[in-house]
Amino acid sequence: MSAHHTNNLGDFTKSKAMELPRKVVIGHNATLEVGSVCAELNIGSKALIVCDPTTKEISGDKVAEILQGENFSVEHHVIEDASMGIVNSAADQLKDGGFDFVLGVGGGRPIDVAKCSSDKVGLPFLSVPTAASHDGIVSSRGSINSDDGKRSVAARTPLAVIMDTAILAESPYKLLAAGCGDIISNSTAVKDWILARKLKNEYFSSYAASLSRMTASLLIENAGSIKPRLEESAWFVAKALVSSGVAMSIAGSSRPASGSEHKFSHALDRLAKEPGLHGEQCGVGTIMMMYLHGGDWERIREALLTIGAPTTARSLGVTDDEIIEALVHAHNINKERYTILGDGGLTREAAEHLASITKVI
Repeated sequence: MSAHHTNNLGDFTKSKAMELPRKVVIGHNATLEVGSVCAELNIGSKALIVCDPTTKEISGDKVAEILQGENFSVEHHVIEDASMGIVNSAADQLKDGGFDFVLGVGGGRPIDVAKCSSDKVGLPFLSVPTAASHDGIVSSRGSINSDDGKRSVAARTPLAVIMDTAILAESPYKLLAAGCGDIISNSTAVKDWILARKLKNEYFSSYAASLSRMTASLLIENAGSIKPRLEESAWFVAKALVSSGVAMSIAGSSRPASGSEHKFSHALDRLAKEPGLHGEQCGVGTIMMMYLHGGDWERIREALLTIGAPTTARSLGVTDDEIIEALVHAHNINKERYTILGDGGLTREAAEHLASITKVI
């Protein structure tokens, strides 16, 4: 053997654990497969369905009926909000009731409560969304209300995701458009991540970043095909949300899909009298943050306009001043996450210029 060939196996010490959904079902009437999916996963026989009053009627009762027809025992936990108190209440019911697994049926709040409560007690969680409004339906993070606004907390990655495109297409189009905004926001989230790697030597996953960036690019390129009450549009967005969630699972954090644009959205949640939907705000934030990155912000804006998502303060339903205040304070959100906003953030003058030049105000 040549002297140049040495065994370096002992020098490699990297190790990483990834949690990914074991089963993803997307398609027309996919809800009908919930019983067979649970049986295939062999996760027990007693299920708790977390839903809100609206999603219980839309899908929760149907899911319960299907599971009962497959000899599962089912109870509902109906929520009105997604606070830590409600998460703890659901966790107590899971623990005291001898449940084997939990299903989150609905939009953001039921799924966030289900994934956080299941994480607390160590039970499997299945995600059954009724709207394609954000990538949290597949991620291991939950958005929970607190006294100072929404807080992103560690949660359980869904063991399975069941997305019924017939239901998603019938949900208010505003929700689907918001989901598009959340996916498009990956564009600036990845740029922020690259910046943090360069300036702060932060851990970076090229695989997760590439998947996240590709997902956003595909949606931007196909913006013209996203239309109301079209099941094929719901299909396309649902697949993109799954890809975005998988990118976060690979990274082990929300970094591939959450950067300065999410900081702006969370700041707006705290400051605005009537904030918009999460994905809507992230879309508007992406326009402005892409400008700061020196990227093609006009392409982002055009894609959102084509989809029918908000691009201005007025279309978001917030005031110009609330936009400015959110921009000024955004850097204080999740301070350990470095972004284009830096450690000091924007001055009021810079924020006014940014919002004005990108036509947000």
